[in-house]
Amino acid sequence: MSYFTWKEAGLTSDCASLEAMAYRFEEAASLMRRMAREGFRLEQNMKKQRITHPDPDVFEAWGFISEEPAFRQLTLIPDLKV
Repeated sequence: MSYFTWKEAGLTSDCASLEAMAYRFEEAASLMRRMAREGFRLEQNMKKQRITHPDPDVFEAWGFISEEPAFRQLTLIPDLKV
């Protein structure tokens, strides 16, 4: 019997059929298109792919957690003492 090994495991590891795998990929594609319409971008950085958004509030609203180093995530809070 001829075969090949499927190496992508993160998205399809729990799929029991090719039909289930196709549905999973279609769901992922739909989500990626929606993210693109909302302003998310794919950037290449040292052979790694990163999904970015210029507005941290939008990024957080989608439930994502920034992987930036802590010193880059800090926001200055103005002194409100009057």
